Amino acid sequence: MDLLSNHVFLSRLQFALTTMFHIIWPLISIGLAVFLVYLEAMWLKKRNPLYLQQYKFWAKFFVLAFAVGVVSGIPLEFQFGSNWGPFSRSVGNFFGQLLGFEGTMAFMLESAFLWIMFFGWKKVSPRWHFFATCMVAFGSSLSAFWIMAANSWMQTPAGGVMVDGVFQVTDWWAALFTPDLVYSFSHMWLACLQTTIFAVGGVSAWFVLKKKHTEFFTWSLKAMAVAALIVAPLQAVLGDASGQAIGRTQPAKVAAIESHWNTNPPGKGAAWSMIAWPDPENERNVFSIDIPYGLSLLITHTFTGTVPGLKDFPKEDRPPIVLPFYTFRLMVGIGFAMVFLALATIWGWWKGKLTDASQGLGRKLLLGWIAFGPLGFLAVEMGWMTREIGRQPWVAYGLIRTSDAASTLPTASVGWTLVGFAAAYTVLSLVFCGFALRILKKGPDVTLYKP
Repeated sequence: MDLLSNHVFLSRLQFALTTMFHIIWPLISIGLAVFLVYLEAMWLKKRNPLYLQQYKFWAKFFVLAFAVGVVSGIPLEFQFGSNWGPFSRSVGNFFGQLLGFEGTMAFMLESAFLWIMFFGWKKVSPRWHFFATCMVAFGSSLSAFWIMAANSWMQTPAGGVMVDGVFQVTDWWAALFTPDLVYSFSHMWLACLQTTIFAVGGVSAWFVLKKKHTEFFTWSLKAMAVAALIVAPLQAVLGDASGQAIGRTQPAKVAAIESHWNTNPPGKGAAWSMIAWPDPENERNVFSIDIPYGLSLLITHTFTGTVPGLKDFPKEDRPPIVLPFYTFRLMVGIGFAMVFLALATIWGWWKGKLTDASQGLGRKLLLGWIAFGPLGFLAVEMGWMTREIGRQPWVAYGLIRTSDAASTLPTASVGWTLVGFAAAYTVLSLVFCGFALRILKKGPDVTLYKP
């Protein structure tokens, strides 16, 4: 069947487009909110004007990202009613609560204190202003929690049973805290920090390379290097734990991500295909470079642990293979490269190479940070594609098939809506870039003042 004439495929594509565009803005707003809490706490403690100057400069990007995130997120949730009506009717009595909590508990909290955080410097006391910043940061992270709770339930449904096509909750806490939630929320929250670290570091490196506001941006670059040295390795460790959890709860997803076709026999470890070209039609890899025992070691932390192969699952229950295989590797590759860049930057800083960064190692490090500025976003997008495509053909894993969850809509209507979203998001991107460039062109206010 031609995919462009398939209303289910078009609805999936539309949801993917809106999700992948919207996810950009919470990434940067959550990460910047945490950074702003640190900056204001240090300002209150040390009264060093540099912290206040940093706060006021980066807060502009937070507000800008927050605004675009609000606009792009509204149509995302409406699609559950328009494009995914059968799914909403089946699980809306629980799933809708989670989305409602995100709006009433998290988004409203964040919005209520945002005005004070941005405009309230001379209207409230410093401690109350700091409290507002903390509430904005808490609200943004709480929002991520509820969204990931909803998505984690789709990955590992729990806490209820299907009765006449409707999900009936029998244990609300089990439904909320599914086996996937702790790993997925922690992994995503750290991804927000890591993406922000390299975005801020990339902007800072560009200014240092151009020798503009050098002292200001050298400080923020060094701060991001220290943060990256903490967050990037921690993210790798958490990713390893998440992979083990997925191996227990979604073995078909692991098999697809790794293009692993045959279950390894007892006593013999499963090899890890570092690079391969999967051939799903013939259930094999046309080409692969394998590391013996590698997959067993990654998934079970033993050399001979059993890893189910794709042939153990009916063809109709297998996820797509080629796309998640490569998106996963791109995500992991970027993550490890970030660890290397952080280590190299700390070493260059220790050697004094960041003092005069116009040549040699210092210049290379700056160019590296500029290049990696947008790669954090790419890594998250690749990880999200791996997570969501690997769940197919289920919208709620093992419970509701994607084909049964989509509304029956005219393909032309879905297609034109998809085009409309693409056009609107292009405009939003241009608006964001325009305002961001104005902020960057103006630069930070490095005058010594108090709020």
